[in-house]
Amino acid sequence: MSTTPRAPTARDAAAAWRSPLTVWSLALFLFLAISGIWIWAAPATAFAEGQTIVHTLAGIAFLAVSLAYLPRHVAQTIRQPVSHVAVLGWTSGTILLAVLVSGVVVTAQAAAGTRVDYGWALVHTAAGISCSVLVVLHCGFAAIRFFRARVSEDARTARAATNRAMAFAGSTTAVLMGASFGVAAAAPRISDDWSLPADYGMKYGSSPFAPSLARTKVEGVVNAPIAPEALAGSRRCGNSGCHEEILREWEPSAHRYASRSMFFQAIQKAMAASNGPDSTRYCAGCHDPIALYSGSKNIYDEDLSSMGADEGLSCVACHAITETDVKGNAAYVIEPQHRVLWEGEDGGFASAMSGFLIRSLPRAHKAAWTRDLQKTPEFCGACHKQFIDEQINGVGWVQLQNQYDHWRKSRWFQGKESDPQVADPTVSISCRECHMPLRASEDPAAGDVKDYNRAEADGKHRGHRFLGANQWHPTLHALPGGEEQVKLTEKWLRGEYPVPEIADKWTSGPAVPVQLVVPAAANPGETVPVQVVVTSNKVGHDFPTGPLDIIQSWVELTVADEQGKTVFESGRIDERGYLSEGAFIFKAEGIDRQGNLIDKHNLWEMVGARFKRALFPGYSDTAEYQFTCPSALSRTEPVPPKQEIGVAIPAGASGKLTVTARLLYRKVDQTLIDFVYPGKGLTAPITEVSRDQAVVVVAPKGD
Repeated sequence: MSTTPRAPTARDAAAAWRSPLTVWSLALFLFLAISGIWIWAAPATAFAEGQTIVHTLAGIAFLAVSLAYLPRHVAQTIRQPVSHVAVLGWTSGTILLAVLVSGVVVTAQAAAGTRVDYGWALVHTAAGISCSVLVVLHCGFAAIRFFRARVSEDARTARAATNRAMAFAGSTTAVLMGASFGVAAAAPRISDDWSLPADYGMKYGSSPFAPSLARTKVEGVVNAPIAPEALAGSRRCGNSGCHEEILREWEPSAHRYASRSMFFQAIQKAMAASNGPDSTRYCAGCHDPIALYSGSKNIYDEDLSSMGADEGLSCVACHAITETDVKGNAAYVIEPQHRVLWEGEDGGFASAMSGFLIRSLPRAHKAAWTRDLQKTPEFCGACHKQFIDEQINGVGWVQLQNQYDHWRKSRWFQGKESDPQVADPTVSISCRECHMPLRASEDPAAGDVKDYNRAEADGKHRGHRFLGANQWHPTLHALPGGEEQVKLTEKWLRGEYPVPEIADKWTSGPAVPVQLVVPAAANPGETVPVQVVVTSNKVGHDFPTGPLDIIQSWVELTVADEQGKTVFESGRIDERGYLSEGAFIFKAEGIDRQGNLIDKHNLWEMVGARFKRALFPGYSDTAEYQFTCPSALSRTEPVPPKQEIGVAIPAGASGKLTVTARLLYRKVDQTLIDFVYPGKGLTAPITEVSRDQAVVVVAPKGD
């Protein structure tokens, strides 16, 4: 067998271009090249997703064809002399192997993994584009020499075969492009389109969502309603094999049950009865956005809710926010983002297809659902700041909870040198650093190059438990993972939850420690002064925060003798769950226009407050008490702070008094519980935030 190089003839070329393997290889390659570049460069659309499906199927077919074609082509051309055509052929063939291998890997990862590895995706894209250019040059130069030869019958045959192969490749590409359109048209997808009910009330002005400050933008239309399914479906984010860890964290969170809490539902019902259903939109922008934007806060909607509203602040409801304003009261703009084909469907096939598309097009998915705004405290401030005005209470503006401004004015905010109004992340502590601490993760959301202290491959994601101070509702409502959520929340309240990434900026110790100041000794009959100093040590805003008309935190002080008998107490809870009068308490007492107490969270009637006590970050407050040093057998009744107690002391009394101070917290006071759950005998759990203990030695006079 001769090994002498032999130049290809026109007859060789004609035979090659007539080969079914050549024709199908060329046709599939042309479609893969064009569709691949389109998918890579064009914006995310249903057509691009249809192309992705057809591109994948065509790639599988091309893999089978090329495995048969390439060895045969190599055998036919290996003895040809070195030329620019041969060099292009060998180079493109080598790169094609990289395309095939990387294509198999990324397809498997998209179909069965949690993410497509960026390195493999880059190899597939770069190699595919390079190979496409080289193959065009290789085929073009190979064909040109026979197109120039106009005399030889073999040359004319080669030209005809080439033309037929090119025409077949073009028509096949057109058919497959049409198939991509067909897939995009036939596959189900979520629609944002929705209409408000014909009887929809507009009591509070031109915005259909007023008095909430929430706005929408749907395909450029401001304040358009949004279909509930376009904002719901959070479980699909985890059940598709993607964000399973984040879903488990979110399910028992305060965001998850913001709309279906029994307390929210009862208060909403009372507000609707008092001010009309339209008024409940005030609450819904932050608590119940899915029902709000679908027009369910309406007079003829019996439960003021909608499909999907039980998700509260769903994944989409937060991640579709594109603008915020720190006025509060849900001052944000929500824009439904592109949802991939099959994403709105349940079932094995639908989940597999939507998950495959999301993982195949990760840039589009990330661009749709993550933005720099979400990293800012201003993102949180749109809801974590609240006021009522004349529209609601009929009188005028009253500030309610305001976590954002309290943080903004605290020691935890430090502005940049270049712009003092913007937090410097290297020295400031922002909302998400505390309430969304990093967690070791295999979630596709792990890694972030835009955080000052993180990297793309740091193996961590922002926790979505949103730990704060609600240590009851997760178990009260039997939410998945509720018991663990409550345990972690109690650790959080005590300041025991570690956040290593901000340890150098945060303080150590309890979140809100108490410190007793008592005399070392006292004589019977003397007045004993006691001070309990309460300090906000690790809290990023006022303590406590939130709706202070229902939240309670207070100092419980007990003085016991050596036999364990209580000789003084303040801040005790009685058998019905009510706090004793005179306790040193952190809370607010709002009043209505008649001066009546706001005690059922009826904020729509609030015009001011008769009492408020809260701790600003880094500040202290002092509870002062005094009692008369008793004998070991005496006992006093609870009294208000600073009220002196007179007790007869037998001569010669001695011993020790143990003074214990505890800072306690509960999410809901008993009045509201009895309003929501009448006759149930239900009480809120109480968490000990911190404690201190001291001993006073009692010595008879003269000792």
